[in-house]
Amino acid sequence: MLFTYILALGISCIVALVVASGLLRRRVYPLPLPPGPRPLPILGNALQLDTKRPWLTYTAWGKTYGKIIHSRVLGIDFIIINSETIARELLDKRSANYSSRPVIPTNKLSGLDFGTLFLPYGETLRRHRKIYHQVLRAEVSVSYHEMYSRHANELVINLLGTTSDPWQQTEAYTASLIMTVTYGYLAHGHEDLFFNPRTRTPSYWANKLVLQRGLPCSQPFLSVSASVDDIIFNIQHQVAVEKLPFWCFGGGFALMGRSTELAQQLLNEPFDEVKAQIADGTASHSLVADFLSQAHDDADEETMKAVALMAYIAGIDTTTATLRIFLLAMVLYPDVQARARRPLPYLDAVLLEALRWYPIGPLGVPHATLNDDVYDGYFIPKGAMVMVNQWALSRDEDIYPDASRFDPSRHLTIDGKLKDHFVSHLAFGHGRRICPGRWFAENSLWTAVSAILAVLHIDHAKDSNGDKIEVKPQFGTGLVVHPEPFHCSFVGVNTAREGHLREMMKSK
Repeated sequence: MLFTYILALGISCIVALVVASGLLRRRVYPLPLPPGPRPLPILGNALQLDTKRPWLTYTAWGKTYGKIIHSRVLGIDFIIINSETIARELLDKRSANYSSRPVIPTNKLSGLDFGTLFLPYGETLRRHRKIYHQVLRAEVSVSYHEMYSRHANELVINLLGTTSDPWQQTEAYTASLIMTVTYGYLAHGHEDLFFNPRTRTPSYWANKLVLQRGLPCSQPFLSVSASVDDIIFNIQHQVAVEKLPFWCFGGGFALMGRSTELAQQLLNEPFDEVKAQIADGTASHSLVADFLSQAHDDADEETMKAVALMAYIAGIDTTTATLRIFLLAMVLYPDVQARARRPLPYLDAVLLEALRWYPIGPLGVPHATLNDDVYDGYFIPKGAMVMVNQWALSRDEDIYPDASRFDPSRHLTIDGKLKDHFVSHLAFGHGRRICPGRWFAENSLWTAVSAILAVLHIDHAKDSNGDKIEVKPQFGTGLVVHPEPFHCSFVGVNTAREGHLREMMKSK
């Protein structure tokens, strides 16, 4: 324990010295930066942040300093946007300047630098996105309808009779569906090797190493109370991690080495399996099979491997989290559940409200400015990390009165039409970094939600005494936020439909 404390202190001192040297060379800006809290020397605003839920701190600061604020942590400039209007003005209309990502030294060490999500703006990113457009655009996503339906029906059967947290069933749906669409891989239950979180699979490692660790921390801090593991993965920009002595990081490099090994396995194994199936004529319709069956002048197999695996990694956690938020809302708002079974526009509004009610990515994925910019008289420096505080946007009482309530009708006009489209939601990002899989997300979520409501009634679970188990919405932390485990029950309300689904499952 003492060694860990000393090691953490030592690394903290190294970081402090490097950052301090950088601060001595700080630029003099021609215009004022956006307003924000007064920073301390070296640490900046690190000690003022809620390090677990920084979006709450940024939201509170927004009430004091305005819709666009500046924060500095360890010498890094953060621009926090608390307004949809400003987000669209900068990230959409000025996308040429706001489409890159911050530099993340640990990505290369962890073998995760292949990911589209982390690529700087440039030719490699354009090649990735061109493939995504070819295989995941709206009309192609619709062509996978039979796959969506088959997996959604299996989800309904798996949920029947469940009285515990539905995490396992929802993740199994998402993982197996994405594996089928991406690789034509037919999973065999939640114990399947390719998405069992207790083994070497993307679900576990994406969450631990990519979604939680791979991105620059939105709440960087410097504290001797932090674990060595935390410090390793929060060092960025000013510190060239790969140049520090190997012995400084204890088990950190072992973890990154394991990550590299796993990344290579996950990049190659399912892809090579599709190639083998094409060779022997057994390949199913999938993104990879379609790619390999066509000629491509500007993309090679290594690019397609990265695109395919990133589609899996980016989709599994986000879609699972949204499904769990939907189920949580149905337990807490039975009136919404009853209405959602009737009009289809209202069901669409339910999905929009699920994205708004508790944003699964409260701070989105950070952007980085390629050049200096000026907005509303404020200077935004080159290299600044720019984040949209989706939590603040979702809690704007001027736009969403009684914002903490789950109310799908807020997304409908007086005559019952949708005000906006699912794929246009801020949750999918902005500009040239908007999520290319948003149509797939819409179709997979809509199919699952409609299948569940057509057959099941979602209610509170009961304890051994027959008393209702109360559910209180609580959420975790991280880049992708999930509801904490909650109990609920699923009871069939359409015996004919349920029987039909069971017969279909038997004939698989």
